[in-house]
Amino acid sequence: MPTAKDWLKQNHEDLYDQAMLTWTYLLTTPNRDRMGLGFGTVQGQWFDTEFTPSFYNFQIKFEDWKDPAQRSPLKMEKLKEAETGFRPVYRKFYTGFLKESPLVTDDDLISMGMPPRNTGRTPAPVEKNFPGYEIDSSVIRRLGIHYFDPSKKAIRGKPDGQHGVEIRWAILDFPPTTINDLINSSFSTRSPFLLDFDENQRGKTVYFCLRWENTRGEKGPWSEIVSAIIP
Repeated sequence: MPTAKDWLKQNHEDLYDQAMLTWTYLLTTPNRDRMGLGFGTVQGQWFDTEFTPSFYNFQIKFEDWKDPAQRSPLKMEKLKEAETGFRPVYRKFYTGFLKESPLVTDDDLISMGMPPRNTGRTPAPVEKNFPGYEIDSSVIRRLGIHYFDPSKKAIRGKPDGQHGVEIRWAILDFPPTTINDLINSSFSTRSPFLLDFDENQRGKTVYFCLRWENTRGEKGPWSEIVSAIIP
């Protein structure tokens, strides 16, 4: 099992086999959806537009190089270039999108050829306060929800140990009587969270509330339900 420090394989063949483990595991749509990498999510879009092209380039150059009878200095150089470009993308995929996600289990990481989390770390706390937030309606057909730790508003950061915010929202004709009336659920790890709407929705009222979620998937309290008009 790879360790967190040196989890990326060093030679071409081993790195290719490791990347194929990751790729094969993510070919299954339920795996992608369960880990928050589904189509339409920010994480899923990054996987499709950044990871996938870089992996394909590495795969093509590797397949072209791997036949000993067809190898040449030029093919080796092309493979090295593709591998050099792929390594930081692969590393970012693990550290930036998978390692700290509460939707990704250690079994998922191991199945993808990646190291499990360091279980010796201090557990992330459950946040006791709800997020501070401001609404930006300066762009037509869009609402931007800027959220932050209210105790550190100037820094605009998240509280220690918090992975992001869960946002419940809905377009309603009348104020909701319960959070369950907010039928849409989204998750954001980086402020601002953007909601885009159609032209025929302009002038309607969106109701929403937020709460923190830590790196273990444990949730803090909901904020009050507030509203904004779609510009």
